[in-house]
Amino acid sequence: MRFSRRGFLIAAPVVLAGCVTNQPSTPAAPAKPAIPPAYLAMYAAINDEPHPVPAIDLTTVDPQFWRRVVNYYGEEAPGTVVVDPERRFVYHVMENGEALRYGCGVGRAGFEFKGGAIIQRKAQWPRWTPTPNMIRLDPERNGPFAGGVPGGPTNPLGARALYLYEGGVDTLYRIHGTNEAWSIGKSVSSGCIRMFNQDIIDLHRRVPTGTRVVVLPVGSADRSGNQTAAPQV
Repeated sequence: MRFSRRGFLIAAPVVLAGCVTNQPSTPAAPAKPAIPPAYLAMYAAINDEPHPVPAIDLTTVDPQFWRRVVNYYGEEAPGTVVVDPERRFVYHVMENGEALRYGCGVGRAGFEFKGGAIIQRKAQWPRWTPTPNMIRLDPERNGPFAGGVPGGPTNPLGARALYLYEGGVDTLYRIHGTNEAWSIGKSVSSGCIRMFNQDIIDLHRRVPTGTRVVVLPVGSADRSGNQTAAPQV
């Protein structure tokens, strides 16, 4: 369901000066634009999951990383998932030259894989086990979890995970949720492609196993040209 854009007018208070104005008044800080209700609903808390999913504080996130429909300029067929690690976007290609664009965060592993793959496995509240390479690169952080972490609010894979395979072999590349919402739009220390839990839940239900995924190399053209359309819940 698409929501049309609404403008929000913010009235500034008018201060009437007295007779004496010896010192200039300090200008008030500009008010932050109101967040559209569609986005507040999109990133509200989810309470019907096996584990609670807290609301996202959108005042701390660059609006370009909020989920929305955009004009799409790539050649990929509808249904394809396209990952742009450099710009921190994940696209689900739609009909009529559009795509549903999500923001993401990227770890070291997110820049290591490029090319085509297939979503061969999907998981809800997945178990996470750091790879030997992750333990080697960050033993202090990842070493204590070598035996694995069950799904839940503290699991690094968040609420959902999409597992990418190439030629029937696990690439160890994941598109997954995160419980660290602050990391969306940023380059982080470890992991692959992370999304808001609300967004990975949405993408997880849209894509079946067998979906083609294209991971763009650094230096690729911007697939959306920064032209955005309506938010999508």
